[in-house]
Amino acid sequence: MVVVVAAAAIAIPSWISGNKPASTSTATVKLGVDDAGSAYWKLVAQRAEEQGVKLELVSFTDYSTPNPALVSGDIDVNKFQHLRYLAQFNASQKQDLVPVGSGEIYPIGFYSKKWSSVAEVPQGAEVALSNNPANQVRPLLALKEAGLVVFKGDPGWKATLADVDYAKSRIGKITPIDPTQTAASLDSVDIAFVDSQFAANAKLTAQQEIYKESAERDDLQQYINIFVAKAKDADNPAIATLVKIYQSDEIKQAIHSEKGQDAVFRSDVPVSELKAVLAEQQKQFS
Repeated sequence: MVVVVAAAAIAIPSWISGNKPASTSTATVKLGVDDAGSAYWKLVAQRAEEQGVKLELVSFTDYSTPNPALVSGDIDVNKFQHLRYLAQFNASQKQDLVPVGSGEIYPIGFYSKKWSSVAEVPQGAEVALSNNPANQVRPLLALKEAGLVVFKGDPGWKATLADVDYAKSRIGKITPIDPTQTAASLDSVDIAFVDSQFAANAKLTAQQEIYKESAERDDLQQYINIFVAKAKDADNPAIATLVKIYQSDEIKQAIHSEKGQDAVFRSDVPVSELKAVLAEQQKQFS
């Protein structure tokens, strides 16, 4: 069962922070997130208040709830998903939620305890990845980009495990496992795709991550994390203020300080381009 666990206003009085007084005219924005406990949101709220926007964070415990909450009007905007996820939601639920600002992308990569570089990975190597088919295409394309697998034909973003041509690939075996076990699998396999949180929990090092995809690849724009609102609120000035604050160097630095350096910010991608990527993705899911 999905539960909304908190809805807290965290606007910080300016007399506490020592900054200039907040505007006497304020607009309230309810923002749905899945990491409301992160300290950087307090800084976002403080800067928003200084510009006349009272930020209320609404915390969600999983990914299935924030979009329906946005559709129903329980929140004004959310920030938890990438464009591909939004495309799937819009197509399956026949909605028209829209991106209103770009955030960060988290490049995926693979780790190894046996090899220190991609060049060292031997012929016939074994790789572990998620057993969720929906989360396999991106690792497969990363393996292709790294020169470790060759596909039969050119499946692109429809690639599956069945498309791997092992006779032409350096990888000899792909083992799908529960993603929570990928870090532990490194004791037995050559390489493994490990989600950043699981990698941190397993204390994997940057040196053990022997490959990371390029966040600048055009085909990865679908994985940019975005602010999302209803179409009618696409030009809401209070939401635009919130997005601009989030994209500031100050907030980027705060996020990196709290969550590490994995996030690559793509605030250079305009909303018009985000919408174009979304439209293309929705065609695939319709």
